[in-house]
Amino acid sequence: MPSIRLREVDVTLPVFTSRSVGLINTIFSYAHWEKKRIESTGRFSFVIHALRNVHLDINEGERVALIGRNGAGKTTLLRVLAGAYEPMSGEINREGSVTALTNLTLGMDLDATGYDNIHIRAVQLGLREHDEALLRASVENFTELGEYLSLPVRTYSSGMLLRLAFAVSVHQSPEILLMDEMISAGDSHFMEKAQERLSKVMDAAKILVLASHQEDILRKFCNRGVLLQSGEVIFDGALDDCLAAYRASEAL
Repeated sequence: MPSIRLREVDVTLPVFTSRSVGLINTIFSYAHWEKKRIESTGRFSFVIHALRNVHLDINEGERVALIGRNGAGKTTLLRVLAGAYEPMSGEINREGSVTALTNLTLGMDLDATGYDNIHIRAVQLGLREHDEALLRASVENFTELGEYLSLPVRTYSSGMLLRLAFAVSVHQSPEILLMDEMISAGDSHFMEKAQERLSKVMDAAKILVLASHQEDILRKFCNRGVLLQSGEVIFDGALDDCLAAYRASEAL
């Protein structure tokens, strides 16, 4: 049964710079509650406490909205859930296949052709030859890139690259789907196809974790809200209650 368990998860991100911590705070205009996340570790280095003591249980059937200001820790938490970031302390246990739609082009080889990148994805998924052929046909049909699939990806426009990255990422419906905002780039024809495909993948997922600032999107797909502030979970409950807590925190 798909599930995610986090216990006392901390993530710190080291930063090395010749600038002072005071100047960094000024540049980023951190509010007073954000400044406490920055800790000097030397004359030219400091760490940012991206997540602090996060406890979270997510079970099959739950659609979880990650809510909070920019910089609250939503993307970092998604990367921890995906396995891209290892916690500095604490434990995380995942049961079930995971697909993270956080950075679609992550892991793509820009010097390789479109077909080569499809093969790389097939290897990552552990697909057999027959299933790889189905993936290739699916990507060809969805992207409508034609002969461009035989060219190096670095020759693609940003829209063409997005088509390829999206198509290889949503070929299979995972048990656990992690998303950082909805797909919102590309021409109208692609967007229509992408939203239709994405809705099917989201409906099929046993667990959905979605970070977004758009309440209408969160209300459409989620039934639970987790509110983050300064890398800490300050509310976890029904979506409407979480959105109300977020609005209240914004008013402070």
